[in-house]
Formats: sequence, structure tokens, C-alpha cells
Amino acid sequence: MSDAPISIIIVEDEPEFRRRFAQIIESEPSMRLAGVAANRREAQVIIDKEDFDVMLIDLGLPDGNGIELIKQVSQKKPEADIMVVTVFGDEQHVVSSIEAGATGYILKDSTPADVISCIRLLRAGGSPVSPVVARSVLRAIRNRMGSTTASPAARTSQPENNPLSARETEILQLLAKGMSFNEIGEILGISPHTVTAHIKKIYRKLAVHSRGEAVYEATQMGLLRT
Repeated sequence: MSDAPISIIIVEDEPEFRRRFAQIIESEPSMRLAGVAANRREAQVIIDKEDFDVMLIDLGLPDGNGIELIKQVSQKKPEADIMVVTVFGDEQHVVSSIEAGATGYILKDSTPADVISCIRLLRAGGSPVSPVVARSVLRAIRNRMGSTTASPAARTSQPENNPLSARETEILQLLAKGMSFNEIGEILGISPHTVTAHIKKIYRKLAVHSRGEAVYEATQMGLLRT
């Protein structure tokens, strides 16, 4: 792993939160603040000009929806991680952000230590979410699965269409519940390194790049069950 500091940009319209997040990043030696934007227009300039590893973004911007910026960055800079930091923990905002390409989603009441640890988890391949947000994701999955009323015959044949192995499906179920790589390893009795290897295979088979995308895609395919 590179020793270079994690480069971060912040997109936040509220001055108090903007200062708070900037101070959190600047106080952490392993991280570098690459830019701060108060709106979508300023963010666009930074995105086009700067190289960065992580974008912290609020959804409610004065000149546009943060979802559109998330889509743009996920397509233009697929190696970058995008973490939503917002007051919106409802199902609609959470699911829309994940579908757009967000790899993490936490609420603004997160402590400085939580913000730092979540950024590190992002760069380690994880997808940090606040507990309230995780509940929204699971509720969305349950609702979508409930709306797709498959026949008994279709449910019986579903495993044949599953590109994932039994172990990969098991790991994906735990990912959907918000478990960390270490927690999954402890539950299944395997090392975090093995968990990471399985997750890379899951991403490749589902043609996705993040936990949120994997959970969403697997749900759409009918591979996840409550």
C-alpha cells in the first residue's frame, strides 16, 4: 500500500460543516485536503483539475443535486471513492446515492474519529455506512424483493442462475447487512484476506466496483434473500 496521504475533496454548502470536515482532514497526518467546494459549480472545477482519492459530498447543494456529481465522479474517476455525508438517512436518498455510485454513506452527526475511520475503510475496500443508513438499505432490499413475486418454480430454479458460489453468496448476504470484512471473517471462520479475495471475485462476476453496487445488482438478480 502506498504511503502517500489520502487525497480528499469536500463538497458541502453549509459553512459550519464545511469548516468542520476540513479541520478533521487537516488534523490527520495521513490525509490531505485537495479542495473544498460550497456548491456544484465549484465542485466541478475541482473535479476537473484535481487528482483525489475520496470525495466527501452532501446531497443538498444550492445549485443542483449531489446525486448528479456522484454519477459524474463514479464514471469519470472510477478509482475514487465517494462518501455521502448528509442529514438525509431515508431510503430514497440512500438508494439513489448507492445507485449513482456512492461507496459510503454516513450522517453528519458522525464524530471526527468516525469520519477518519470511515475514510480509511473506504480506501481499504470497505463501504462504511451509519447504522440508520444500513437499516434503510436493508428495508429497500426487502421492499424490492417483496415486489418481485416469483413463482415457486422460479424460486426453485434461481440457484441455477446464480453466478456466485455458495460461499460468495453467503459473504454477499453479510455485506448487505453492513458487516465489515473482519466481522465476516470472524463469523465464517476465515481470514480477512480470504474475505477480500472472495469479494473481489463477487465484484468481477457481477461487474460492479463497490459494496453498494454489488448488493443492488444481486438484489435485482434475485440472489439475495432476507
